[in-house]
Amino acid sequence: MVALLTGAYHLSRRKTQKLLHELFGIGVSLGALSTMEQRASEALQSCHAEALREVQHAGVKHSDATSWTRSGQLMSLWVLATVTATVYQILNDGRSETIRPLFGPRIGILVSDRATVFNFWVMELRQVCHAHLLRKFVALSERDGHAGAIGRGLLECTALFFDYWHGYKDGHLTRQELLFWMGPVQRTFEQLLERGEKVDIKGVSGSCTDILAHRDALWTFVTGDGVEPTNNHAELELRDFVLWRKRSFGSQSERGERFAERVMTVVRTARKQGKSVLDFLFRCITAHLDGTTAPRLLA
Repeated sequence: MVALLTGAYHLSRRKTQKLLHELFGIGVSLGALSTMEQRASEALQSCHAEALREVQHAGVKHSDATSWTRSGQLMSLWVLATVTATVYQILNDGRSETIRPLFGPRIGILVSDRATVFNFWVMELRQVCHAHLLRKFVALSERDGHAGAIGRGLLECTALFFDYWHGYKDGHLTRQELLFWMGPVQRTFEQLLERGEKVDIKGVSGSCTDILAHRDALWTFVTGDGVEPTNNHAELELRDFVLWRKRSFGSQSERGERFAERVMTVVRTARKQGKSVLDFLFRCITAHLDGTTAPRLLA
């Protein structure tokens, strides 16, 4: 129950202490709550590893990151998510060499933004998030002259291919029809970027050059099964963790980080698997205390 309240619903230890007293008449010290979290963390270690293997070997995965703090020290919180599992890991920093072990072997399509930290992944096996690009194009469209014209053109292309994509998702277009209708849009989109690259306008040319450098990762969703044109899935999976960070100001120790990443991994993955979170936590912790094998997180 403590792991559920502090790790899934993100109550502070003091609120958890008061709730346990009011609901059950149980008096528990703050130190005892911390010890319970540590036991839960140890019990969930194998489940975290199981979910990590699942996402590392998945055909399509989404990744995003945000900041985290340990006693005021800036850290990096990462998520790697698929339709079946979500894994969180808090790392010392967000450098490429630091995060690479999280991603494991370069298997499957990686959906992400254009951050250079992802350059270790093969471009042909990536999908750049068009929601991030859309925000860039909106900013360009509000400028005067050539920059505004290019931005508005890119916005029109983006609106058009999202319309086609939703038509495909809703069953109104087949994959072949999607490929047919997307062809002209892709060509116009890239031609506009090439124009933007040549105009030599601050904030335009460099952005267009960078997007064109990701040309092979712009249209993976058109041909790849299960690939989305945005990274919304990873962003949504991070949202609860971000709200937790804002309320708790991060963690005070590495032990607290392991609890946070393991319990959130189990909570989000268990829900994707249709499991009762409280029941699964109970069985994991019971198995750990009994010295028996933890239940499988992934059915």
